Amino acid sequence: MVKCIIFDCDGVLVDTEKIGNGVLLEMAKEYGFQLELEKAYHLFNGRSLKDCFVQIENGIGKKLPEDFESNYRDRSFEAFKKETKPMEGIVDFLDNLKIPYCTASSGPLEKIRLNLGLAGLLDRFEDRIYSSYVIKSWKPDPGIFLHAAEEMGFDVKDCIVIEDSVAGVKAGINGGFKVYGFANGFNNEDLKQEGAILFHSYKELDTMLGID
Repeated sequence: MVKCIIFDCDGVLVDTEKIGNGVLLEMAKEYGFQLELEKAYHLFNGRSLKDCFVQIENGIGKKLPEDFESNYRDRSFEAFKKETKPMEGIVDFLDNLKIPYCTASSGPLEKIRLNLGLAGLLDRFEDRIYSSYVIKSWKPDPGIFLHAAEEMGFDVKDCIVIEDSVAGVKAGINGGFKVYGFANGFNNEDLKQEGAILFHSYKELDTMLGID
């Protein structure tokens, strides 16, 4: 019996992964890093921004400029303001839920709040937003999900995790959670291989869980 749902944020609640990856690839290209968007989903999604920068530096064989992160945050912030929207079906799914839920993300707290706000979801998650930056534990370490479950007042066995990244699925599985993977066409096989139960829409997940 599911008593609590722990959602990742980007790519699960808010439709931002394509935006963030697009900005990052555009900037990295200026320093000689070439990668298709589909492969960026595999390489970057669910990881801390610093991990993503390391992957780019390994690819180009040199350090990125010190202002790369601040420039990325500025450019992505502007892109998010214009393009961020809620994932299709998530509003109805949340409206129908009769059990507690929260979000646990690898992103900074201010970024999570910004994206939820831009997508019109912030009021649904106030006081139930958990960030890796606060506890200094990043996926695939399970710390952020264990922290979220504890803060929500539930045992691991009573919670499920909703994820769209390999790192996130690994974190959930490592923590002992049952993990449902949001298949987006880029990640299907990767998530399945890591042990996630795949779903392709919130309508499908609603039917699978039967917990309205």
